[in-house]
This record gives sequence, C-alpha cells and structure tokens, in this order.
Amino acid sequence: QVQLVESGGGLVQAGGSLRLSCAASGRTFSSYAMGWFRQAPGKERDAVAAISASGGITYYADSVKGRFTISRDNAKNTVYLQMNSLKPEDTAVYYCAADKGPYGARRTNDIDYWGQGTQVTVSS
Repeated sequence: QVQLVESGGGLVQAGGSLRLSCAASGRTFSSYAMGWFRQAPGKERDAVAAISASGGITYYADSVKGRFTISRDNAKNTVYLQMNSLKPEDTAVYYCAADKGPYGARRTNDIDYWGQGTQVTVSS
C-alpha cells in the first residue's frame, strides 16, 4: 500500500512558478514510476509528466515541455513538479500517481495509487 500526499498548489499569475511536491508512504517508493496528472473542470484527467523508478527516464506532455520539470528523491520518498512560465490553461487539479507496471505512470488506467489532488490556478 502506498499513500500519496500532494502539496504546493495555489494561485499564481501568468508567467509565475510553482513547485508541487508529493510525499509517499511505504518502503517501496523506489520501485514505482511516478507521474503527475491534471484535470480541469469538464475535461479528462491527462498525464503531464512522469519519471521512471530510478529517475533516469522522464516524459512530458507536449503542452508543458520546456516549462515543467519532474524529479524525484528516493531517499525522501518524494517526487516534485517544478512549473515555470505558467499559463491560464495550466489551471487544474494536479494529481500525483504511482505505477508499478511497465508503462511509467503515463496512462490513467495503469495507475496503482493516486493522491488526493492539489489545485493550481493561474490568473491572466
């Protein structure tokens, strides 16, 4: 069992930055690929970024490439999402996700554990 707790969301102006954190419980964190997903009102939950269990492979949605950076600290059981140059269209609830399988926390149907979500609002 893995419990995920996100923090770091909030309200920011366009062009600003936020850093999301996701703290995981349990001693098996380093065996999970981790991802960040987001869901805006009336839209599906989509993958934003993902990182392999070792941290050596990362994935980014086209909409955030060059602006967002995912990283992890396996010693602290924590995954981060640094978000720069934020845009109003980045407004959503952001969810941390853990995936034990081979697809690297990029597909909602493959996720084993979800966090409760944290709201990110970007004003224009």
